[in-house]
Amino acid sequence: MIDFSVILAGFGGQGILSAGKMLAEAALYDDHEVSWFPSYGPEMRGGTANCGVVISDEPIGSPVVNDADVVMCLNLPSAEKFESSIKPGGILVIDSSLFDYEPTRSDIKFIKMPASDIATELGNMAFATISMIGCLATATGCIKRDTFESALYEILPERRHKFIPGNMAAFDKGAEYAK
Repeated sequence: MIDFSVILAGFGGQGILSAGKMLAEAALYDDHEVSWFPSYGPEMRGGTANCGVVISDEPIGSPVVNDADVVMCLNLPSAEKFESSIKPGGILVIDSSLFDYEPTRSDIKFIKMPASDIATELGNMAFATISMIGCLATATGCIKRDTFESALYEILPERRHKFIPGNMAAFDKGAEYAK
């Protein structure tokens, strides 16, 4: 049985909300109940953005994530804000190529991964959040790799299907950081 929640957070324009949608869609393909709850400032690009994703085998009572199993952050303000939202034993994943951070808690697992460097290496900054999803999926088992790939073919418009091999390369590179 799965009952899992994640917060993805960063600045607007970093692909946070899109990554959350992709994660939610992949979980739907695995026949789970899913909610995706976005939150962003009025300034959009450059302002704060986050979303909560809940994945469960049971109906979901509320889309609001107060106690997350995983928090993925692409900026320092998000790490500082959401670290306290992680359940004991949960995971904090940060993009170490954008900022440095050390958690204040010792009861969580901490993964530093250079997601933006991975994206640069692969030639598309949109791959940063995808690499973090790969790390998340491998660390938790919340979604399967092949299901994520199948979901991309449904989510992305056909003109963007040429980017799916790159997305999956980013997913696989991110998975390496979960081991």
